[in-house]
Amino acid sequence: MAKRDLYEILGLNRDASEDEIKKSYRKLAMKYHPDRNPDSKDAEEKFKEAKEAYEILSDEQKRAAYDQYGHAGVDPQAGMGGGFGGGGGGFADAFGDIFGDIFGGGGGGGRGGRSNVYRGSDLRYNLEVSLEEAARGTETKIKIPTHEECDTCHGTGAKPGTQAKTCGTCGGHGQVRVQQGFFSLQQTCPTCHGSGKVIPEPCRACHGQGRVKTNKTLNVKIPAGVDEGDRIRLSGEGEPGVNGGPAGDLYVVIHLKQHGVFEREGNDLHCEMPISFAIAALGGEIEIPTLDGAVKLKIPTETQTGAVFRLRGKGIKGVRSAITGDLMCHVVVETPVKLTDRQRELLREFENISMEDDAKHNPRANSWMDKVKDFFSN
Repeated sequence: MAKRDLYEILGLNRDASEDEIKKSYRKLAMKYHPDRNPDSKDAEEKFKEAKEAYEILSDEQKRAAYDQYGHAGVDPQAGMGGGFGGGGGGFADAFGDIFGDIFGGGGGGGRGGRSNVYRGSDLRYNLEVSLEEAARGTETKIKIPTHEECDTCHGTGAKPGTQAKTCGTCGGHGQVRVQQGFFSLQQTCPTCHGSGKVIPEPCRACHGQGRVKTNKTLNVKIPAGVDEGDRIRLSGEGEPGVNGGPAGDLYVVIHLKQHGVFEREGNDLHCEMPISFAIAALGGEIEIPTLDGAVKLKIPTETQTGAVFRLRGKGIKGVRSAITGDLMCHVVVETPVKLTDRQRELLREFENISMEDDAKHNPRANSWMDKVKDFFSN
């Protein structure tokens, strides 16, 4: 069977650049890779076909021979000096990259012996603050665990007087090539775990890690108006990076302590306001606490339980808000307890007078009783 044109296999023109050839091959290799197409002979054949096309067109000498003589120029059976022996590592490098794309690995480690440099992980610190601190803002200190350079080995991980050596398994590249069937794969060296170095005599203080656990104290500025769940980012204060990578960030998550008087809802504050039976009926003036001090509040006559009084601007100004919230006072009429004989006598007299015109003095009770009567009469 006549072989297909290699440029046609990769879907390219004959003047395609090296980058275009590599890009096209990567796309086809990922599409037809056997691990993504199990039990598909057609996909396996297309994968092999794309592999062969890339092996030739990615090599400058082989591509020139193919462009001049076609398949005969690269067929070792034709005796024209082509074939698949020798040449550069273009296919291996490209396939290492593709392997990383397919399996989530990091490729690398081929020609340049790329080191595995990783950014440190972000950390979280839960910080409890009072409602007053959240409203006004504050500054506090927190102590967090961290890693610092080992004073004994100065970060080398090796026992003083010794040093790390090049890994004999990967030759310092941090990657090794494993042959699996008709293709080879690149993976992290199991001996040095990608660092390219091994430590024959580890430092006793840090056990070869080059760093030791310790605690550090940080100042945290809490802006006025923060709320439950808000996060404050401390850049570069997270977990240290690996092999010289940048450190992660520390996120301080705000949690509000339970308050004895107020409950927060957004930028508004809520409080329960007990008042006496007499003030609820006759009206009066009471003192209400706020975050800025006590204020006077007038209670109108005939105030009922559940009434809500709004004190504008007595809430909290949020971090991202241009206005200050309100204080919502929820009225609860308190029933008197531990009555004296005189108090009982007066209340009975009051009740007897009220019953002379019950519908007028207790409209809600009478309305409710009417509904009860209608219910039982149906």
